[in-house]
Amino acid sequence: MGNKGMEDLIPVMNKIQDAFAHIGQPSSIDLPQIAVVGSQSAGKSSVLENFVGRDFLPRGSGIVTRRPLILQLHPAKSEFAEFLHCKGKKFTDFEEVRKEIVAETDRETGSNKGISSLPINLRVFSPHVLNLTLVDLPGMTKVPVGDQPADIEMLIRSMLMQFITKPNCLILAVSPANSDLANSDALKIAKEVDPEGVRTIGVITKLDLMDEGTDARDILENRVLPLRRGYVGVVNRSQADIDGRKDIRSALASERKFFLSHPSYRHLADKMGTSYLQKILNQQLTNHIRETLPALRSRLEENIMALEKEVKGFEHYNPDDPSMKTKALMQMIQQFNNDFEKAIEGSGDQIDTKELSGGAKINRIFHERFPYELVKVEFDEKQLRKEIMFAIKNIHGIRVGLFTPDMAFEAIVKRQIDKLRAPAVKCVDLVMSELVNVIKKCSSNMDKYPLLRDQVEKIVVQHGRKGEAKSKDQVKTFIDMELAYINTNHPDFIGYAEASNNSNPGERKTKRTVSNQVIRKGWLTISNVGFMKGISKEYWFILTAETLSWYKDDEEKEQKYQLRLDGVRLRDAEAGFISRKHGFAIFNPDQKNLFKDYKSLELTGENQDVVDSWKASFLRAGVYPERESSDDKSLQGEIGTLDPQLERQVETIRTLADSYIKIVSKTIRDLVPKTVMFFVINNVKDFIGQELLAHLYSTGNQNDLMQESEAEITRREEMLRMFHSLKEALRIIGEIDATTITTALPPPVDTGDLDSNDSYKPPRGSRQPPPPRPSSGANPTPPSRPSRPVPSVPSRPDGTPTVPRRPNAPAKPAPPPPVPGRPPVPSRP
Repeated sequence: MGNKGMEDLIPVMNKIQDAFAHIGQPSSIDLPQIAVVGSQSAGKSSVLENFVGRDFLPRGSGIVTRRPLILQLHPAKSEFAEFLHCKGKKFTDFEEVRKEIVAETDRETGSNKGISSLPINLRVFSPHVLNLTLVDLPGMTKVPVGDQPADIEMLIRSMLMQFITKPNCLILAVSPANSDLANSDALKIAKEVDPEGVRTIGVITKLDLMDEGTDARDILENRVLPLRRGYVGVVNRSQADIDGRKDIRSALASERKFFLSHPSYRHLADKMGTSYLQKILNQQLTNHIRETLPALRSRLEENIMALEKEVKGFEHYNPDDPSMKTKALMQMIQQFNNDFEKAIEGSGDQIDTKELSGGAKINRIFHERFPYELVKVEFDEKQLRKEIMFAIKNIHGIRVGLFTPDMAFEAIVKRQIDKLRAPAVKCVDLVMSELVNVIKKCSSNMDKYPLLRDQVEKIVVQHGRKGEAKSKDQVKTFIDMELAYINTNHPDFIGYAEASNNSNPGERKTKRTVSNQVIRKGWLTISNVGFMKGISKEYWFILTAETLSWYKDDEEKEQKYQLRLDGVRLRDAEAGFISRKHGFAIFNPDQKNLFKDYKSLELTGENQDVVDSWKASFLRAGVYPERESSDDKSLQGEIGTLDPQLERQVETIRTLADSYIKIVSKTIRDLVPKTVMFFVINNVKDFIGQELLAHLYSTGNQNDLMQESEAEITRREEMLRMFHSLKEALRIIGEIDATTITTALPPPVDTGDLDSNDSYKPPRGSRQPPPPRPSSGANPTPPSRPSRPVPSVPSRPDGTPTVPRRPNAPAKPAPPPPVPGRPPVPSRP
C-alpha cells in the first residue's frame, strides 16, 4: 500500500490543509493534492462514493456541488465522518453527512445556486479506505438551468482553474466512455493547464453503457489520447441502482465481474476498477508529495519571512493600552507628514506612472493651465479693438478728436487688467482642489483608525481653506494694485512714439520670437478625417515654432503632412456623441482650408491632461485661442464710418494696451504661483509638521481617535492565524523522514504515430501486448487471464528458474600482444 516508509505523507498533508482551513480562506500555498474534474454527468460523485463505500454526496439535477469539497480518507477500525467546521462532532449516519454538506454550502452561497471557491473539509474514517485526499470540484456545464446565473460556465471554469493551474495539483480527469472522448470536457481543460499530461490521471466511467460492438480498449491501453499516468476504467452504479439503494460493496463486486468477463477488458482486469484506482491514486499522490516537499518547504519559509516582521509588532500588542495608542498616534502623524512632503516635493518612494498627481499636477497648473487661461484673456483681438473704438468716440463726444486721448488708453488697460482677476482666482481653486486630493491620499495610511483619519483630513483641509482665502485676497489685491496706478514709465513699455510708428491699420501679424525648434512630440488622434465613415486614426505629431507635422508612427519615417502655423488659431472641442474623448481643433480664422479640403484639424488626446498640455505647447508656438464674438455686426455698422485718423488712433492705443497688458500678465503669471505656494502649500506643510498634533489633542478623547476599524482587527487576526499555520506546516514537514524507495514518473508517451481522433480497433483475435502502464510505488502484479489459465510444467522441479535457451559461451579474450625477446606461449589444444 503506497511507498514503504511514506504511508504517513498523505495524513501529513491533511494536517497542513487543516491548518490553513482554520484561517477561513483559501491557502496561498500550493499544497500537493488531487483535483477531480469532469462534466456534470461524468460520474464523479459515484467514483468518490465508491472509494468511501457510502452514499454521502448531494445528488439532484443541475449543479449540485457548488463549493469545493476536500475529502480526506483515513484508514481506521470504525467508520465515521468529521467536518472541520463542526469540531468534535462525529457523523456515523452518512445521510446526515449529505445534509450537512448541503447546509454548509447554503450558508456560504445561499440557496440560489451560487458558487464559492471556499472549500468544505470532510474527513472520512473507515476500514475500507486507503490514505487519500481528493478535491471534488463542481461539474462543468454549458447551459444554465433553473435559477443558475447566465455565466455559470465561466464561473465554474474560473473555480476549476484556481485549483488545477497549480503545479502541485494532480488532475483526476473523469470522462464517460459512452461519449466522444476527443470532446471530453475534463480532458480538454486538463490539456490546457497540463499539455504534456504529466499531472493528469484519466478515469473512464460508464464502460457498461457503451453501444454493443464498441469498447474503450484503445483508450484504456493508452493508445488514443495518451497520458503519461495512463487511464483506469471503472463501472459505477446506474441510476436505477442508486434509486434502489443498491449496496456499494455489491456494486464493486459487480464491477469486478464485469472486467473479468468482458472479452475486451479481461486482460486488463487487474488494472481496472475502483479498488485499483484508489490504490494507484494513493501511490501516485504519495510519490507526488515526496517530490514536492523541498519546494513546499522553501515556499513556507519564504511566506514566514514575509510575515515575520509585521507579526513581531503584534507579539505584545494590546489595543487598549494608552501608551501604545499614544505611540501609534505619533507614528501616524509622522508618517502622514513624510508622505505629504514627498507627494508635494516629488521624492516619494512609490512613483505613479499612470497620471500626474501631487506636486507634478500643481506644477502643470502653474505653468500650463494658468498661462493658457491668461492668454485667452490677453489676446481677445476683435473685442479689444471694438472697446477701443467705443472709448475714443465716447471721450471725444460731439467733438472731432485730433489727438489720441490718454483717457481711452487708461480705460482700455484697466478693463483688460480686471479680466485677469478670474483666471488668477481659478488658479487658486485648481491648486486647492489638487491639495485636497493629496491630503486624502496621504491619510489613507490611517485607514486602520477611521476616526483619526477623518479628523486629520478635516483639520488639515480646514487650515488649507484658510490659506486659500488669504491667497485669493492677496491675488485680488495684486489686481487692485495694478489698477491703482498705470505706470507708463515702465522700462518694458513701448511708448507712444514707437507705438505710432508701428501702427499699420488693416494688418497686424504676430511676430514669432521662437526659433523653429521642436516644442513637443507625442501621439494625438485626428478625429475629423473620414468623419462620414466614423474613422479616427492616431498619428505621431511633431510641433515646432512654425509647423505641425504628423507621421504614421514614432519612427518618423513616413510623414503624412506638414502644416504651417501662420495665422492659425485654436478652439476647444467638446466631447461628442461618437467620441467621449476631450480634444481641440486648429483652424484658419479667414475660413480658408487648413490642409487639403479641410477647414480645421480636430485633435483628441488620451485624457484631459494630455489635451491641456498640448494646448499650452501650441501657445508657445504662437497659436492662440479663438475669441467668442458678442454679435456678428460689423464695427462700421456699430460706430459709423471708420476714418483713417480714427483707425490710426485705434491702432496706437491697441499697440500701447498690448504692450502694457503683457507687462501686467507677466507680473501676475509670476506672482500668483508664489502667492499660492506661500499661503497654501507651504503653510499647510508647516502646519502638519508643527501644529497638527496639538490640534488633535485639543479635539477631545484620544482613545476614541485611536479606535481600530473592524477591517483592521480582522486583518490582524487573519495575519496571525496565517503565520501560525505556516509555522505549524513547516514543523509538520520538518518531522518527515523522507528516506524511501520511490518510483520515477513514467517516461513520455510516444505519440508520433497516434492520432487523437483515430478510431482504429485491433482485430479481436490478435494478441498485442499492452503498452507500459505508468509505474507507481509498488511493483504491480502482471495481468492475469482468468479465462485461459496457463498450465504449469511438471517436468521442472520447484524453484528452478525457467531457462528459455542455453546462453552462448562467453567469448575468449583477445591474446595480449607479444613481448619482444620472449617466445610465444603455445595455446591449449
